[in-house]
Amino acid sequence: MARPRSEDKRNAILTAATRVFAEQGLAAPTAKIAREAGVAEGTLFTYFANKDELLNQLYLELKYEMRDVMSAGLSRVDEADLRELTHRFWIAYIDWGVAHPHKRKVMTTLMLSDRVSEASRAAGASAFAVFNARMNHSVEQGLLCGPSPSFVGALLGAIGEVTMDFVAREPGQAERYREAGFEAFWKAISA
Repeated sequence: MARPRSEDKRNAILTAATRVFAEQGLAAPTAKIAREAGVAEGTLFTYFANKDELLNQLYLELKYEMRDVMSAGLSRVDEADLRELTHRFWIAYIDWGVAHPHKRKVMTTLMLSDRVSEASRAAGASAFAVFNARMNHSVEQGLLCGPSPSFVGALLGAIGEVTMDFVAREPGQAERYREAGFEAFWKAISA
């Protein structure tokens, strides 16, 4: 009879995969990930059938973590105040990326990888469905410009990456860069 899977081991594998993929890229061997996680390589494949499943699960874990972090505190914002809602979302996104450089690097790499399935991409996008619906509605009402929520999301990612780089490089200027980045983003999307 097979032993039940441990959530701790699964999480250790995902944590190790994040670190190894950030350092060596997606071509890094699963044996290295297993060693970093403190498990046998066969154990890794007990939790993830193959490397692509590991990559897809890691993509989703990072997307869900980002959603949870970026959504925290949004319920305290007046839904009518789109600028404040977007600002809080922005600050959480920047702070997450700066606090977790390995996760940020791996997420950026996974978003460009053809090894992430369309089903995983759809599930990752649905994690942000409420925010995307709000953005789409705001575009339709003429409150925001942009052809689609995915375009707005791409702008958020691009300006956010530059902002995170500067905040990480000059932490004493973090507030200044976060606000300047937000202003640039807001000007790019507001009507």
